[in-house]
Amino acid sequence: MHPILFQVGPVTVRWYGLMYVIAIIVGIFLTRYLVKRRRLAISLDDILDFVLITIPIAIIFARLYYVAFQWNSYYSLHPGDIYKIWQGGLAIHGGLIGGALALWIFARWKKFSYWQFADMVVPAVILGQALGRFGNFMNGDAYGTPTNLPWGLYFPAQSPAGMRYCPGTLSDTCQIPLHPTMLYELIGNLMIFGILWWLGRKRFRAGFLTSAYLILYSALRFVVEIFRGDSLYYPGFWFIAPDTLKAAQVISVLLIVLFGAFIVARKLYRREQPSADQPAS
Repeated sequence: MHPILFQVGPVTVRWYGLMYVIAIIVGIFLTRYLVKRRRLAISLDDILDFVLITIPIAIIFARLYYVAFQWNSYYSLHPGDIYKIWQGGLAIHGGLIGGALALWIFARWKKFSYWQFADMVVPAVILGQALGRFGNFMNGDAYGTPTNLPWGLYFPAQSPAGMRYCPGTLSDTCQIPLHPTMLYELIGNLMIFGILWWLGRKRFRAGFLTSAYLILYSALRFVVEIFRGDSLYYPGFWFIAPDTLKAAQVISVLLIVLFGAFIVARKLYRREQPSADQPAS
């Protein structure tokens, strides 16, 4: 478990960055396959344009979201670390906000259906999240709380997990076993990918698959957050003490309610009838 895959002179290849590169490449080909399967008028060049727009916007929003919640406790004192995304610190909910904005811009530009194209993208998104969690594992971030369960992991002392629970230790390894929450989510993300792949063949109305992704991932994230040791917290309100509400859990509940209602209100659970030139799956 080490964040660096290899280093040649000044060139350093980190697991975290490599996983995102793999996720982007796999996502391009996966989205292209799904677009062709549905016979949509979206070319490979269109998908590449979408990636070029979306990736930087999503990363910026993911980082800004994370920094905003950690500003008072860390980044106000270390502003020079804001750009160091290779150390971890990309919040998926911020990335989803940025990605949704980029997709809206792209759909307006190319005159595509927003929800139809979003449905082609979300399987690649959840698969990319699974790959990203492996990068978290090698970094030792997105870690869990201490546990006595037999699968608890001992993280390197210099990893974010080790520095949180074993500060000042002289050992190379933190001797406190932690929940491997990044692996919990990795496995859960792969399961959601399988469900979305199956649902995608059912030809529900546009927007259903995107809604299903947000509901399923939100449910998974709500549960995983119970065991997270590095959660982002809301700073507190007049009726709630600070550091008691986990941001990811609150947003997960809101997304489940919002997109559950969206499915019902728009009757997205109904199946589309294939046109004459589109064979049924």
